[in-house]
Amino acid sequence: MAAKPGGLGRGLGALIKDTPPPAAPETIMPAATPAQAKAASAPAESVGGIARITISKIRASAWQPRRVFDEAALNELVESVREHGVLQPLLLRRSGSGYELIAGERRFRSAQMAGLKEVPAIVMDVSDRSALELALIENLQRADLNLIEEAEGYRALAEKFNLTQEEIAKRVGKGRSSIANALRLLELPSSIRQLVAEHRLSPGHAKVLLGLEIPAEQELLAAQAVKEDWSVRVLEKTVNRLKHGVKRARPRAADIPADHIKYVTDQLHQKLGTAVRLQPCKTLPNGRKAKGTLEIDYYSPDELDRILVILGLSGEL
Repeated sequence: MAAKPGGLGRGLGALIKDTPPPAAPETIMPAATPAQAKAASAPAESVGGIARITISKIRASAWQPRRVFDEAALNELVESVREHGVLQPLLLRRSGSGYELIAGERRFRSAQMAGLKEVPAIVMDVSDRSALELALIENLQRADLNLIEEAEGYRALAEKFNLTQEEIAKRVGKGRSSIANALRLLELPSSIRQLVAEHRLSPGHAKVLLGLEIPAEQELLAAQAVKEDWSVRVLEKTVNRLKHGVKRARPRAADIPADHIKYVTDQLHQKLGTAVRLQPCKTLPNGRKAKGTLEIDYYSPDELDRILVILGLSGEL
C-alpha cells in the first residue's frame, strides 16, 4: 500500500504526538554481558532507547488487535528466533513492576516458545489510546491484520476513546470510507466474520451479504458461497433474487360482475345478430383503471352497414 502524507509512511513515532520517535539501531543487538543483563532486569531508566528486558516481566497487551496467528508461520519464526534471536525490538510500556506489550506479539510469543530469557525492547511512555494506535499501525504497516481484526481495532478507538471515523482515518493513515466499510463488517453474524477472518470469504462477499437484513439468511448464503465457491457476482445475483423475489402479475378487480357481463353480451348478440365479446374495465391495486374492450364480429361491408344501422348510425358512414 502506498504511503499517504500524514499516514503510515511517517512511521510510528510521528503518528503518536505525545511520544518521541525511537532511534532504532541498524545493527543487531550483541549478546548481553552479565553486567548488562543485571541492569536490564531492572526497569529501564530511559524512554525511547533500546533495552534488554527479562521476558517474564512482559505481559500481553490488552489493546492487541491481532487475534489470529498462523501456526505454521509462528513455528517458522520460533526456529528463526532460536537461531538468530529477536532482531527487531518489541514496543513496551511500563505496567506496575513490569511491562505491557504494545507491538510485537508474534516476536514475543516466538521468544517465549524458543525459551529466550530476555528480548530487546523499546520502552515508551504512552496512554491507552496511543498504545492501541501503535498496535494497530504496527500491524497495518506489516499487513498482519485480517480485515475483521482491523475493524475491531477501529471500533475500539471509536468506542473507548470517542474518536470519529474521520479522526481514526487520520491517525492510521487510511481513507474515511475504508474505516466505514471495515466497521460495517462487524454488523455481520460472528460465523460470517470468522469466514472473512480466515479469508474463506472476501470483503466483497461480506459487503453483498450486508444487503440482507435477516442474519439467518446471511449465514445460509455465506455457507453456500463457501461450499460452492461462488464469485461475488454470483452471490450478488442470488441476494437480489432473494430480496426482490419473482415478479408476479398484479391482481386486478373487474368493475362488472361476471353474471352481468354474460347478460350484456347475450343481449348484444340478440340485438346485433353476431358474436360479441366484452372484457370489463378493471381497477388496479394502486387505484388506477385498466381499460375494457367491446368486440363485435362482422364478415362483409354489407354486414357492417347493417350493424351500424341497428346502432342508429347511417350505413353510408
